[in-house]
Amino acid sequence: MVLYFSGTGNSKHIADNIAGALGNTMYSINDGIKQGQHPKIADDTVIIVVPTHGWRIPRVVSDWIMAGAAEFSGKKAYFLLNCGSEIGNAEKYAKKLCSGCGLTFMGCAEILMPENYIAMFDCPSVEESLRIVENADRRTAELAELIRSGKPIPAKESTLLDKMKSGIVNSAFYAFCVSGKKFYSKDSCIVCGKCAQLCPVNCISIQDGRPIWGDNCIHCMACICNCPTEAIEYGTISQGKRRYRCPE
Repeated sequence: MVLYFSGTGNSKHIADNIAGALGNTMYSINDGIKQGQHPKIADDTVIIVVPTHGWRIPRVVSDWIMAGAAEFSGKKAYFLLNCGSEIGNAEKYAKKLCSGCGLTFMGCAEILMPENYIAMFDCPSVEESLRIVENADRRTAELAELIRSGKPIPAKESTLLDKMKSGIVNSAFYAFCVSGKKFYSKDSCIVCGKCAQLCPVNCISIQDGRPIWGDNCIHCMACICNCPTEAIEYGTISQGKRRYRCPE
């Protein structure tokens, strides 16, 4: 089974390709988190496709997997992590997650995808995004064959900087950056409710004809990048920036 968590479509795109190549079923972790549910897993192997948040698996995903440990125990787990640059020392924490819920760790792969974190960075152009996705598709096809063979993904050597990014920088990222306080909607908002519908942690509610963000935002960028009128902003940081969704 291929399980994926996706804010702007990158992980879903990879999951679609992996599931298609291997003939596996897919499960949306977004839906599982939103509904407080876990899938019944008949396969002996799970492929977990997620973005990196602060050079690690998103905490909301790790917490969800731990909460469903009974369903994951005894399975083999491959982690496919997509990122705009690199995944740091995410492998260490994926291993730790596996040991905590009874999964057999089969490796952690880095897949470069277009940057989507517009609360801090710029998205690449359409042309550059398409080029990055094409390269990612080739990488995904290679990983599909590796997984089909049952072999583990070769370990990535981590530098001191990698360890710092996934360690103290990750902690600082969640402590000082991850918040819904700066999100707001402009007058171009048509109150379609798509942002609230897509939010995997039910952070957004519609009040007095406007979306309001709660305290449990995880910065997945689903709301701001999928708004049909681009009416959502993150303070002044996102103003004028291109929104990214995969596929373009």
